[in-house]
Amino acid sequence: MTQLLSLPTTDLLDRFASQDPTPGGGSAAALAGALAAALVEMVANLPKTRTGAPDEREKLDAAKAAAQKAGARLRQLVDLDTDSYNAVTAAYRLPKATDEEKSARSAAILKAMRQATEVPLETCECAAQVLRASAQALAHGNPNAASDVRTAMALCRAALDAGAENVRANVASPSLTAESPLYLARLEALRAPLESMLANPSRK
Repeated sequence: MTQLLSLPTTDLLDRFASQDPTPGGGSAAALAGALAAALVEMVANLPKTRTGAPDEREKLDAAKAAAQKAGARLRQLVDLDTDSYNAVTAAYRLPKATDEEKSARSAAILKAMRQATEVPLETCECAAQVLRASAQALAHGNPNAASDVRTAMALCRAALDAGAENVRANVASPSLTAESPLYLARLEALRAPLESMLANPSRK
């Protein structure tokens, strides 16, 4: 599996900037979500809470645990998105000279496209979990770190929007025509409960 996050930051950015199609937008979406999760963890780790009330520490600990879990998966998704795109490319390059080869190629493309669509959808799911955790961090964390939490929320919105763009692009493929409504319905069900946070994060 690709290990993009093991690269030095400059090298990672150069990989994104290269003419190669991967890593691309899907990996960038997961990276944005992972950065958001890290910021939420940082704020939750601060010793000072908003008011010092004991229950705030409990809520911050829960937010930290949620961000940590989602963030760990988002780090994996950075690589999985690149790998899934590469698998799609490999499937399209399979031979198609005979009926048997055409059938095998079509099956491989369908399998690869499904995986390539599930990955950004999962990125959106994880980013949504981090967004909810960031709302808790904003409500109960050290007010001096509010800008860090709002940055995390902005990164979550970017991850959700970018992940959604990748899902929509993939379901436009002819191989996923029949399954497109299901993927889009899952995406809408994921985003709908978050609209208030996506549109207007609290500035308290």
